Amino acid sequence: MAIDAASSAAATSATTATTTSAKTLASNFDTFLTLLTTQLQNQNPLDPLDTNQFTQQLVQFASVEQQLKTNDTLTALLSAAQSSGADAAISLVGKQVTASGDTSALSSGKATWSLNAPKDGVTATIEIRNSGGTLVATRQATLSYGDQEFAWDGKTTSGAQASDGLYSITVTAKDAAGSAVSVSSEVAGVVDGVDLSSGTAALTIGGLTVPMSAVKAVRAAPST
Repeated sequence: MAIDAASSAAATSATTATTTSAKTLASNFDTFLTLLTTQLQNQNPLDPLDTNQFTQQLVQFASVEQQLKTNDTLTALLSAAQSSGADAAISLVGKQVTASGDTSALSSGKATWSLNAPKDGVTATIEIRNSGGTLVATRQATLSYGDQEFAWDGKTTSGAQASDGLYSITVTAKDAAGSAVSVSSEVAGVVDGVDLSSGTAALTIGGLTVPMSAVKAVRAAPST
């Protein structure tokens, strides 16, 4: 209901702004025509007014009117696209999604990421930072080719248990020959809500916000 209300309010606001602009233009155009007619009726026959100038002004008004109509069309298309995006996002609530990203939520002493290595025998140094960007832990791992899970138990470098929250990783990796390689990361979780506050639909997974464009796979949520 809150999502529908937010979408409706945004659409109403856009419609009101467009209607106000159109009314203002219509009022100004009527005023201009009244002035034009009055000037033409009272012009000096020996020194007539420059009709070319009036024609140019009429053309300018017509151009502005056309631009407003174009803006109306674009606004309608944007509203339709946002509504479609919101509907698509809402349909994913309760589903498990996998998305590109380096941030995951630590909950009950566990946070997981999916790492993808371009070859076997890759040695990786994984730095884990909290939401403030502070380095809290470093882990070493040997990665095989393809996707694999990296799980963090929430233990910091000092051995203390990190508090639940969002943590991001940075992966620095080398192959068996010592050459640097790129390792991509993904996150997965069950969608529990949709965020429309930015004007673009985004999925929420716990405290994590995932843009729809980052979603790579959708699956049925695992049974509990």
